[in-house]
Amino acid sequence: MSAKATRIAALTRLAIGLAQGIALFLLQKADESKAWPATAPMLYAPLLVCALTVPLIPLSALSAMRRTALLGWSAVAAALVAILAIHAAWVGATPDRLGAGPLSPPLFIAVAALLFIAHHLIQPAEAAGKPVAPYADYFDLVGTNAVRLFLSLAFTGAFWLLLFLAGALFKLIGVEAIQKLIGETAFAFPATGLMFAAAVHMAVQLTEARAGLVRGVRTVGLVLLAWLLPLMVTIAGGFLATLPFTGLAPLWSTKAAASLLLSAAAALIVLINAAYQDGLEPPNAILRWAARAASLLLIPIVILTAYALWLRIHQYGLTPDRVMATTYLIVATGFTVGYTLAALRSATWMKPLERTNLVMAAVSVLLLIALFTPIADPARLSVASQVKRLESGKVSAEKFDFQFLRFDSGRYGRLALERLRVSRDPEIARLAAKADAANEKAATPANTGPDFAHMAVYPAGKTLPASFRQQDWSLHGADSTCTYTRMRCSALVIDIDGDGTDEVLLASGATFDVFKLSADGWRRVAQASGVCPGADIDAALEAGQVTMSEPTARRDILVGGQRLSVVPAGEGCRAPPPPLRDGLVKLP
Repeated sequence: MSAKATRIAALTRLAIGLAQGIALFLLQKADESKAWPATAPMLYAPLLVCALTVPLIPLSALSAMRRTALLGWSAVAAALVAILAIHAAWVGATPDRLGAGPLSPPLFIAVAALLFIAHHLIQPAEAAGKPVAPYADYFDLVGTNAVRLFLSLAFTGAFWLLLFLAGALFKLIGVEAIQKLIGETAFAFPATGLMFAAAVHMAVQLTEARAGLVRGVRTVGLVLLAWLLPLMVTIAGGFLATLPFTGLAPLWSTKAAASLLLSAAAALIVLINAAYQDGLEPPNAILRWAARAASLLLIPIVILTAYALWLRIHQYGLTPDRVMATTYLIVATGFTVGYTLAALRSATWMKPLERTNLVMAAVSVLLLIALFTPIADPARLSVASQVKRLESGKVSAEKFDFQFLRFDSGRYGRLALERLRVSRDPEIARLAAKADAANEKAATPANTGPDFAHMAVYPAGKTLPASFRQQDWSLHGADSTCTYTRMRCSALVIDIDGDGTDEVLLASGATFDVFKLSADGWRRVAQASGVCPGADIDAALEAGQVTMSEPTARRDILVGGQRLSVVPAGEGCRAPPPPLRDGLVKLP
């Protein structure tokens, strides 16, 4: 690039950065003062999101794309971003929420990801003059722009650190003008935009002049990352090999199986690409075989993820989190199919992986557009699923989460709530009207029930009664630590009052909450606690060292060397009684 072209590029980037900073300042002041255009969410939202994200396209590609192509792509990107922002504002807007309120962080993250992926599909193709450029061009541009972005953010951060240091130094001698200046948004926004644009220009010049150095550093980093692939293959392989012996129950009991499995799949995909890089030179034989093995391990992991997700959706319907997880699963499935074919059918070093990466990049862009438009909005799909479950009788009106419709699903939920208010079912109509009239979300009951999945039951051979597990703990779990915090507690099933029916004791440390079956469920009727500090209650329970004192005026529980006094609920603390004579039989 000639010196003149370089100066023009520099001035253009600085002008874009300054204009972006001024635009963001004006939008921020409008939102702060509740003035136009902040009073019109459908206008404010696209202006804000476009001003924040779209200028990054000409900043990065100013010297790399033809002017007409760059202007056309920037216009398309602005239109696309505006559509997503308008939809977000429409879904979240309420009469008392104006300005940036309806816009959530996921929208900005999604827009940034969408533009990043789409830009790196478009720029290499435009430079090559054909729809699909050589794969090495895509790989090189992504790595180079990642370095440029890091350098630009670091430079901008260093700029602000120096300003804060200058303000603190001058304040020491009584000059506060600098601190006041950097605290003004009229300075902060334009200065940040200008310095970031300057940093981008310098990063572009540096990476073009030292392209070989940048590629070398990138290659070293990826090679080091790639050598984690054999370890990840060992971990994933060991996990899958252990499942037949442990069964799926421990995995399902985590209630996070799908997210953990998707994380494992993502790690394998990233490490496979770290080993493959641009595909021009095959890596070490160990990495080649590890990449092929990792591609095959993706199959059972994705199948397990799909099964786990299907179970949750079948049992409880869609939620926004499950819609997002389904989207990730679609992407993971696409990579799995492509990588498996590359591992099994390719005579060369997994060459079909390149086509898979490009296709899934385009699919990811389409999925992001769908998720943040009415096509597949997680709130819309979740509301439709949950309301269908309610109206079909799969979930009763008493157990249905009307608060989700009122507060957590935007306009879609509020529209559904309005329809449910005139339901033919009087209970649904009553609860819908009650939720619709609420001004704030009610607190979720704290006592959500014991953690049965990880609960050890003593003595050996005893099991918890089914009625104890299945009762409504939001009604009958009051005053028990185990039911409020879902901490891991032990359970002791034993008859402590001599009536021939076992009670259930939940142990939290050296204290037991005693539950007894009554006409209205299992109720906490007493507490058993000891006075000896440092007693290892869990070890004594595991060893079966549990007995009852002789039936006298009161029976105490003997656990190991510890005597636990049983105090009826509401009686309060009292001094432990004199030791009673132990003529006892140890429980099996």
